[in-house]
Amino acid sequence: MKKPESFMLPARTFSISIRLDWQTLYERIWRPDFFPKWATGLAQSDLRQVGELWCADGPDGPIRVRFTPHNEFGVMDHYVDTGDGGEVHVPLRVIRNGDGAEVMLTLFRQPGMDDERFSADTKWINRDLKALKALVER
Repeated sequence: MKKPESFMLPARTFSISIRLDWQTLYERIWRPDFFPKWATGLAQSDLRQVGELWCADGPDGPIRVRFTPHNEFGVMDHYVDTGDGGEVHVPLRVIRNGDGAEVMLTLFRQPGMDDERFSADTKWINRDLKALKALVER
C-alpha cells in the first residue's frame, strides 16, 4: 500500500524583543481575553468564552479559537477555526532573552493563499507584535 504524500506549509517566524522578564510577560499576556488588546489580526472584538472555545469578530467575520492552557514553558499557541471544518495552527512563544523576553509567532502560509494575502498577513503580524511591545512596556 502506497503512503499518502506528506506536505509541509511554507512558514515564517516573526519576533519582537520586550524589556520585561519572560515569565512576568507570559503571566501578563497568556489569557485569551488579553489577545484583543494587541492581536487585531486575530480578533476585532472582545473574546467570549463558549465552552472550551473563544468566539469573536475577526477581520473576515466571526471566528472560533481554542488556546493552549496555561503552562510553564511560555507556549501560547492558538488554533483558529476556518469555518469549513479546518483550523489554522498559530504557534506563539514567549522565551527568555537575557533579562527580557522574545515573543515569537510563526505564520504558516495556508494552501491557496496568494502572495498578496501572505504579505498582508506578515505586515499585520509585525504591526500586532509592535502593539504588544508598546502595551506592555508602558
